[in-house]
Amino acid sequence: MIKTTAKWVGGILLLGMVAISVFAVNAIYFKPWSINVYFERAFIKIQSTSPETLSIFRILERFGIDGHNAHLDDVSEKMKQHEIQIVKDELSTLRSYDRSSLNDRQAISYDILEYYLESLVEGERWRHHNYPLNQMFGVQNTLPEFLVELHQINNVKEANYYLSRLSEVDRKFSQVLDGLKIREQKKILPPRFVIDRVLSEMQGFINVPAHENILYTSLENRLDTLEALPDQERTRILDRGKILIETDVYPAYASLIAYYQELQYKVSENNGVWALPEGDEFYAYQIRIHTTTNLTPDELHNTGLMEVERIEDEMKQIFASVGLDTGSINTRFSAINNDPRFLYENSDMGREQIIKDYQLIIDEINAGIDDYFNIKPTAGVEVKRIAEFKEQGAPKAYYMPPAIDGSRGGVFYVNLRDVHETKKFTMRTLAYHEAIPGHHFQGAIAKDLEGLPTFLKAVSNTAYADGWALYTEKLAKEIGFQDDPYDDLGRLQDEMLRAVRLVVDTGIHHKRWSREEAIEYMVKTTGFPRTEVTTEVERYFVMPGQAVAYKTGMLKILELRERARQKLGSKFDIREFHDVVLTNGAVPLMVLEQLVDRWIATKKV
Repeated sequence: MIKTTAKWVGGILLLGMVAISVFAVNAIYFKPWSINVYFERAFIKIQSTSPETLSIFRILERFGIDGHNAHLDDVSEKMKQHEIQIVKDELSTLRSYDRSSLNDRQAISYDILEYYLESLVEGERWRHHNYPLNQMFGVQNTLPEFLVELHQINNVKEANYYLSRLSEVDRKFSQVLDGLKIREQKKILPPRFVIDRVLSEMQGFINVPAHENILYTSLENRLDTLEALPDQERTRILDRGKILIETDVYPAYASLIAYYQELQYKVSENNGVWALPEGDEFYAYQIRIHTTTNLTPDELHNTGLMEVERIEDEMKQIFASVGLDTGSINTRFSAINNDPRFLYENSDMGREQIIKDYQLIIDEINAGIDDYFNIKPTAGVEVKRIAEFKEQGAPKAYYMPPAIDGSRGGVFYVNLRDVHETKKFTMRTLAYHEAIPGHHFQGAIAKDLEGLPTFLKAVSNTAYADGWALYTEKLAKEIGFQDDPYDDLGRLQDEMLRAVRLVVDTGIHHKRWSREEAIEYMVKTTGFPRTEVTTEVERYFVMPGQAVAYKTGMLKILELRERARQKLGSKFDIREFHDVVLTNGAVPLMVLEQLVDRWIATKKV
């Protein structure tokens, strides 16, 4: 009886394995039978060329597949050509499905994936129109951050994977250098200030002994958290890490430093992308992919000017209410920027207090918004300091979403290079934008959704993601979390920043403003200190078109909310509206509009 049962079970298992194998082969090499399977296949195939991306998403680890964690991305020209061919093939496969036969969920996913794949194919023409080394998110600072913050070390195997990745830095940077030389041949060179900033950053990164470098100290700290790690094993890993930093990492940086030092003599201007070959067409493309609209640079510039005027009027009313009723916006903000009431102690203790206060702000609003959201994310969000080695060129703050497998929560990174750049009246708005209910709600809720294709949980676009985050700044005010007039000035100052971005980004790249002209305009209109404004403006030079998407997305969400209020009257429910916006992944604005209109039509019945 036992043997007979075992034979039947074995036969069933064999048949099951054959069926799974046939299914897997079909899904991988041919058009999948189900479009739902295709959505997953397409995402995995496109991401599979990037082991770093796979480590961030942590999708395959659930199935015991983790070998990619031992490798860095291949950024060679050959791989780039391979990647775009995958995208073209997947777009062709997607279009072979009959869209009219799909259900609503599948049709929405079809449209979004088609939009993203089309954008990638169109972008092939512009794949060298960027600056792989830049002060914001260049490979020279994102790679150390990836290794320190995102490469997980929970056991000896993952520590060995970390060592393996250190050994590949030289190979990856060599490929980056090849790409830089191709760009130079095509006359695609960065502004001079980018070269200066990046050189200073890279030289500072390697001008410390290996055992003091963050790549080593991070490894050391994480090994200390591993239980029952033999001293001999710990010593082996650390010794190997130190050697690799000295023999692979530092020489890789030295090669890029040498190239950029030569480039310094060839570049003297700080121009927008209009100065690149076919620069105007490239900028139009950047605007399209970031805003997910067909708006023109002139339309965005004019919208920005109108918003600047509106917000300035609101600011003046609040300033008058607190006794500051004369002078320019810049002068009035200067008065409160230096007020001791709004400053922290310029010390490590002050930095620690900033992080604690941000966390308190986040926890407070998270506990008080149930009447506005049906759904909240399962993952928490933590406040951390931006790594010191990159903070000089980094933005004021940014957000890193949680891993799909739940192994890592969301992180709100804050720049603490200068404690006095953090004004207490600006903190609420920034926390709402980057964490709750801003980026963290948008990103973490998507990862929690059942039945949503993985690509909709993982990909994003600036107009949707940052449009939502900017919308939540206003929402927090409407709920009652910014009743203090100074906090409200902080909110309006940040909204002014996003309006000014419409003017300045298009000014730099379309109207050919100089770096200095852009800085002067921004200082005058926002009231931010010149140091912060300089970082902001220099960001726009290396990320053309990205900055205009924030306000564009916010205005669209507000427009759709008002449309729903007008058409639904008493049937309008703000929680349901937020469900529509948040439960379909990072959708292009044109798709979001379709979703809201469909919801309105359903509610009216």
